[in-house]
Amino acid sequence: MHPYTYADLGVRPVINAAATLTRLGGSRMPPPVIDAMRAGADAFVDLVELQCRVGERIAELTGNEACYVSSGAAAGMAICIAGCIAGNDPTAIGELPSMAEPRAEVIVHRAQRNAYDQAARQTGAQMVEIGVDPTTQRAELEAAFSPRTVCVLYFAGARFAPGALPLDEVVAIAHECNVPVLVDAAAQIPPVSNLWHFTRDLSADVAIFSGGKGLRGPQSAGLVLGRRALIDACVRNGPPHHSLGRPMKVGKEEMLGMLAAVEWSLQQDEPALLASYEAMVQGWIDGLAGLPGIRVERGYPSEAGQPHSRAIIHLDAASSLSRSALVAALWDETPRIAVGEVDADAIALNPQTLEPGEDELVLKALRRLLD
Repeated sequence: MHPYTYADLGVRPVINAAATLTRLGGSRMPPPVIDAMRAGADAFVDLVELQCRVGERIAELTGNEACYVSSGAAAGMAICIAGCIAGNDPTAIGELPSMAEPRAEVIVHRAQRNAYDQAARQTGAQMVEIGVDPTTQRAELEAAFSPRTVCVLYFAGARFAPGALPLDEVVAIAHECNVPVLVDAAAQIPPVSNLWHFTRDLSADVAIFSGGKGLRGPQSAGLVLGRRALIDACVRNGPPHHSLGRPMKVGKEEMLGMLAAVEWSLQQDEPALLASYEAMVQGWIDGLAGLPGIRVERGYPSEAGQPHSRAIIHLDAASSLSRSALVAALWDETPRIAVGEVDADAIALNPQTLEPGEDELVLKALRRLLD
């Protein structure tokens, strides 16, 4: 019996010029990650012991007190907030997400509310907004703390910065009240230094990352990095224990894959990698110049606030295709081509998820469709 391929199942592969999106599979795993996962499949182990040993090693590599490997960033958020609520108390752990009124509270900026709030709310916690008036949000934050407050949830990245207090101010205010600050930094790699920047440099209590985006680890894995007490609570509130996190299973293969991904990422020449991204973007800008009905510009930073650019292609009335028609035509290519969508009239080409040569395939398809 031969291994199944996507073609065997009638699933068409995609050239991903959009981003490290979950719906497209995140990113490609490098060979050391695949090898580590394959090795992890060859034996049985004690999962809690492996979680602790892998966590110790990743914490050592990243300059953090401790690390928990989750089944993705959203799972890491839910399990960490469950740990903030229930700690290591078996009774409280068993009761989540049900809790007596008044419920536990998680403070969040109004400007940072997003679909991932659900990972916090599924713990049973209530979201408390600050920043209703940006001119008074510092006072709002100071007034928001109560005996029911279990943490402040802060979303990192350029798109979440407008209308929110700087993270260092949030940390200082929260710590005066002995309340931890959790940073969702799911897509904030590169730079790889963010693995310790939020926690070690800015003193946040926890930073949460996707494993399958910039780190190029398993798509179904993530990292929770930070204070040991909170990481210990993550272990107790996560699988294989019977807890709110029990369905958020992370396998032995993913744990070893995440360790390999962190080690691999730390060994890469990040300036050279970012320079290769910029070269692709410039190639698109140059290669599309002069086509009728379009205007191409360098957009910086990326959609997630990462320190690299994208090519933004604006379509005007003279364009041969509307934005929706162009996106659909690219998706109908063989292989399919996925792109980002910006505002009402533009697409974005992201170099982060492309292998060498795929940028040229994207350019050729665009020239054919738009010329």
